Amino acid sequence: MGRDVNLNRLAIFVALVRAGSFTAAAAQLGMTKAMVSQHLLRLEHELGVTLIVRSTRRMALTEAGAAFHADCVQLLEQAEAAIERVGDQRSTPAGTLRLTTSTDYGTAVVAPALAEFHRLHPRVQVDLVINDQINDLIAERFDLAIRIGWLRDSNLRATRLGGFRQLLVATPAYLAEHGIPRRPEDVALHGWIAMSALTTPLRWTFTRGRIRRVVRMRQVMQANNAAAIRALVLAGAGLSVLPDYLAEDDIQAGRLQVLLAQYQLLEGGIHVVYPDPQPPAKVRAFIDFMRDRLAKR
Repeated sequence: MGRDVNLNRLAIFVALVRAGSFTAAAAQLGMTKAMVSQHLLRLEHELGVTLIVRSTRRMALTEAGAAFHADCVQLLEQAEAAIERVGDQRSTPAGTLRLTTSTDYGTAVVAPALAEFHRLHPRVQVDLVINDQINDLIAERFDLAIRIGWLRDSNLRATRLGGFRQLLVATPAYLAEHGIPRRPEDVALHGWIAMSALTTPLRWTFTRGRIRRVVRMRQVMQANNAAAIRALVLAGAGLSVLPDYLAEDDIQAGRLQVLLAQYQLLEGGIHVVYPDPQPPAKVRAFIDFMRDRLAKR
């Protein structure tokens, strides 16, 4: 910018022209007549041109002042429109919602939910990125991420949407061949399909009231993705633990059987994390939508 101009004085200049006099402008702006005059003088000094010629009874725009006034009116209208658009984003869900989540949860839960969310909020476009990496939300320009399990410490804002149970499962065919474990210790005698992404994929704690049983499994296979674990279990490769949202359809259809149902495994959380301390309406609407949807499951 060639000149150091105080942009606040543009609004005062436009108000002065609209009011037609320093006295009327001062009343509208809530300042003294002398302050209005001082702002005009400083604006003219900053610009290096005379904008208004005035006498004791009247004032008139110079040629430069008339052209500058037209430009200022346009600038202020654009600024007001920009402020209004920002306000709309704050109050009305619109724009592109860019989010990321894990492969298994994104496919099983988030994608179907987004279809319903878009029907409720047609002005929101969706950009869903599914992978099993922890994305940098700020660098990659994500509005939010849905994280499954246990949150890492971070500077992001987090809201709990719900939780999920972990279920020990196997196919009926596998159990018919290898037998049904009746106690947690029996699971160690079976082939275990391990989730390699876990910190302790071969050590599991079964809880029943005050009873705790820690069992170390005998690994026969491993995979780094819950959907792959599910596929291996369904193929009869062994036993494993699956989240309820990934196993419930197979359980209801009889493809999988829950084992040791009288015991509980550690439950996991479902959280939405986001970088914006004042998230726009599209983010707030999606958080509320997902929380209500998961509460009905």
